[in-house]
Amino acid sequence: MATYGAAELAASFRTVRKNTIQIAEEIPEDQYGFAAAAGVRTVAQLLVHMAVAPRIWQKIGESAVTTLVGFDFMTLFQANMAEELIPRTKAEILALLAAEGETFASHLDGLTGEFLAGYVTQPDGLTSKSRLETMMGAKEHEMHHRGQLMLIERMHGITPHLTRAMQERFAQMAAAKA
Repeated sequence: MATYGAAELAASFRTVRKNTIQIAEEIPEDQYGFAAAAGVRTVAQLLVHMAVAPRIWQKIGESAVTTLVGFDFMTLFQANMAEELIPRTKAEILALLAAEGETFASHLDGLTGEFLAGYVTQPDGLTSKSRLETMMGAKEHEMHHRGQLMLIERMHGITPHLTRAMQERFAQMAAAKA
């Protein structure tokens, strides 16, 4: 009996994207041009990167490949990097995050257990991962970048919403214990 499949993966991705959108909403638009260091993406570019990156995983899923040896990642990377350079308002970025997130989550919802159980040889030609693990990479990628955004929030005096929620739970537990 499978306990984690397409529906759970889609729901989990929707939660991750919801939290990304919450952070994007909390960062003031005048900080969207901020880059934490020279040579790294601005907040706006990072958010657009996060919005469109799942297209790569979706392409892998749609093509049902069994090997990533020779897979044309560069064309997909270049298209995504071009998206990052398109000037957008905060509202446009928020809309892109929502739309792209739901597109990918719907794709995940449509995958079968049989498909997710299949294996994909990685680009090195030596290792393989299940398609489930491969598709989870999109969520892991977003969470990696969301950690960067949470640090940027702190650099601008914003306590991230997940931290605030944890602090509230701790305060409630302390009050209940008292």
